[in-house]
Order: sequence, then structure tokens, then C-alpha cells
Amino acid sequence: MPLRATKRGAERTRLDRDCDVLVCGASFAGLAVARELAGSGADVLIIDRYEVGERQTSACAAPSEWLRALGLHDSIRQSFDTLVAHTPHRSFHYRLPWTFSTFDYPELCATLQDQGDADFETAKVDGVTRYDGRVAGTRPLGGSALHTVHTDRGDIRAPLVVDALGWKRVLDACAPVAPPHDGATAAGPRRRAAVRLSRGLEVHPPAVGDDLEIWIDPRYIRAGYAWSFPARDEIRVGVGSFEPRDHVKQPTLELAEDLGVPPLGYQGNWIPHELRPAAGGGVWFVGDSAGHCLPLTAEGIRTALYFGIAAGRQLRSAVLGESTPEAALARYAAFSHAHAWKYRSLLNSQHFVGRTGGRRVLTAVMTAISHPRTVHWLFDHYLQIAPPSFVGERPRSGQPPRAAAGVA
Repeated sequence: MPLRATKRGAERTRLDRDCDVLVCGASFAGLAVARELAGSGADVLIIDRYEVGERQTSACAAPSEWLRALGLHDSIRQSFDTLVAHTPHRSFHYRLPWTFSTFDYPELCATLQDQGDADFETAKVDGVTRYDGRVAGTRPLGGSALHTVHTDRGDIRAPLVVDALGWKRVLDACAPVAPPHDGATAAGPRRRAAVRLSRGLEVHPPAVGDDLEIWIDPRYIRAGYAWSFPARDEIRVGVGSFEPRDHVKQPTLELAEDLGVPPLGYQGNWIPHELRPAAGGGVWFVGDSAGHCLPLTAEGIRTALYFGIAAGRQLRSAVLGESTPEAALARYAAFSHAHAWKYRSLLNSQHFVGRTGGRRVLTAVMTAISHPRTVHWLFDHYLQIAPPSFVGERPRSGQPPRAAAGVA
């Protein structure tokens, strides 16, 4: 696992301050939110347990058009126009209507951070307290409720708080999330929410490859898939399980052995595959904390950027006084919820793959959709769930963001 580069000892000073917008989480979603607030005049602070770009937990790949639209193309390591999908009975080569690229995580995060003008501090977030009304010595926007976020370095107060911390949904005072344990919902000081989670693990040894590959094969995992994503001078090889109780380390080792690469550089995470409310207790939830990772494919980077941009635009309307914070949050939450039926459709497909992954019926379905026109139609509609054109679609301030075509 990666070592932490964050400040320790005497360098880790007390953090006690106010700001206009506090973004908790400095990966794709949090950095996208802050990007949209650049030049707004708001005092924006990003906090994260790790330094920006320090802790990669995924294969780090996204549609190339998204990376170019955001000016992140220099981070691209390798691009692919074909997806190779393997079942126990047959392999398929799907020619994509767009390219998919692996990228360098630290470089992408640094570039995205540079597009904003927010301050950054390392701190571990422990929870939030919400105070209604104006509090002496603070400057809430429009008299909105003020939040105090508790960290291991002290308290930070802000009227606008974003939870982009990932699947744990840390700032949900009612229902933080924990992985299932022995078929039961985890218990603690606060009740843990029951939520659908997948799990993934990968290694990224130095090696080269030409193909973007996935395996839907019970030899590796009974409900899920395995992957090999080349990234110029390394290959990201891993296994994801739709069933969180199924362990993924041994299958990852077996896949690496089959591919002839050493199991070096472990990284992994839990993956939400159910859309959750994007607002709660006055907090804005973005990325995995809102369940924005897509079911079936577990693609969460593109959607983290997409919903992060949408949240950032609504936050901008609030800090500029063009909308009340409450109205802005309601618009963002409605925008997220407008995508719910697409998430349900993908989750149904995930259930199908989970039940039929090793059977010939799945191979028959994959054969039926292998015609170039069908592949083009399917992948184009899949891209439109969170289209790259959204980067350039800046709505008038105070107006609700427009959902992607075919979504709402």
C-alpha cells in the first residue's frame, strides 16, 4: 500500500479557521468542485487526509474526451479504441466509438488543482456539527446554517460544506456507511447504513501491453470481473467483486500469474454501486459519497468529475449571491436524482452479469450485441450518461444544470 507523505509531528500544526466553502476530499470530485469556484472570490478550502495525488485507489482510466475537455490530456499514458472482453467460452473485440485512456493519477490531480484557486490542508475528517442561524464571529452566506467540521487538527467552520471523501459518506450524521460483515449491518457509535458495495483490488507492476481487457469468468470471481489496463510503463491488473463478502486478493494473484506479471504495487477500495441522496443535513455529497460510481462497470472517475462540476456550478451561484445556498443545493440534488433510472438500469445489468457470469447465456448475449452498429449505439449511450460536452455547458447562474441527453 502507498506510504503517506502528509505532514507529521511538529509540522502538523493546529488547524482552526473559517471559510466560505469547505471541500472535504481532494480527489476527482473534490478537485472538480473547487475548479468551478475559481475566480468567484470565495474563500475555498480543500482538506484531505492525504496530499493531493498521493493515494491512487483505482485503475485510473476515463474516456479520452473527458480528459481533453478538462485540459488534462498531458496526464494520459495510453489510449485504446478497442475493448477486449473474455468469457469462459469466447473472446470479443468491441471497437469503441470513442477512446478510453489510462492516466497518471498524481499528474492529473496536480493539474486539476492548478485550475482552481482553493487553499489546501491535510487533515483527517471526523464528523460535522450543524448550527442553525447566524453564529457570532462568523460570516454565513445569506444567513444560512453554519457547519463545523471536526478534524484531527481542529475545527473548521463554513456555511457550505462538500463531502467528497468517498464511499464512507463521513459527513452524513444519520447514516455513515460501513462494509457488510457476516451478512449484518455494521454497528458502532452511530448506526451504519446498509448500502450496496462492491470491492476491488489491483496490482500495477512495471510492464507493457497493447490491449484494454476484461474477464467475466468465474475462474477469477463468481460475480464480477477482472481487468488488465496498460498504462505505458506499467499494467494495472485487478479483480472486482459485486459481492462484497467475496475476497479478491487470491483472484488478483491468479490473474497476475496468468498474465505473467509480478503482483507488485497493491491498491484497492470499496466501490459503491447504488445512487444515494446528494444532499443531507445541508451538506453537498459528490462522487462516491453520493454513490455516483456507475454500477456494472464501476466507472467512477468520469462521474466524479461530472457531478463535481455540477455541484461546483451551483455552489458558485450561492457564493456570488445569485441564489440562496438552500436553493442551489436543492437544484444540485435534483440534478443528481434525475440520473437515478440510468443507475437502476446499470444495476439490473450488474445483477444479470453476477448471476450468469460463467454461463453460456452471457456469451450468447455478448455475441448478440457484437455487431459494430450495436456496439457503437451501446457505448455512445453509455458515454451520454455523463457526456464530456458537459464541461463546456455553463448554465446561467441560478439556473438548474441540464441533465445529460437521454437521462432526464
